[in-house]
Amino acid sequence: MNFYNSVFVSALVGWGVAQILKTILFLIFTRNFRFERLFGAGGMPSSHSAMVCAAVAAMAKLVPISSPEFAVMSVLALIVMYDAMSVRRASGLHAREINKLNNLFGIKAEKYDNRKDKKLKEFLGHTPLEVFCGAVLGVAIGLAIPVAVLS
Repeated sequence: MNFYNSVFVSALVGWGVAQILKTILFLIFTRNFRFERLFGAGGMPSSHSAMVCAAVAAMAKLVPISSPEFAVMSVLALIVMYDAMSVRRASGLHAREINKLNNLFGIKAEKYDNRKDKKLKEFLGHTPLEVFCGAVLGVAIGLAIPVAVLS
């Protein structure tokens, strides 16, 4: 019995590589290491885009692109990437502005959120470039991961 699933492995590797790259790039550009960048959302490249595009590319190696499975994976990828650039990005921008207002008026987020940290999370969404780079990374990884040999 074979438990190897190349689509799932591709998705996980895509996410992991993007998170590691995101952490390294953050360190290079800010000269500040943040452990949170290894698991957090936002930043370059988009790990969400890398994950879903790696899965789509891996699926394309297994089934024809005219198949319902490939269509479902592609639609999922488009939804995830659109969400990253719109809804989640807007949420991050709103959090940044709320944090500025809180700083201006001396309000701590814990007063209305029961959180220990003092700021709302600003790294949520992505720019179109971050999503594009994540998608390219994901496709490359999805194409590079070997397909399972069925016995």
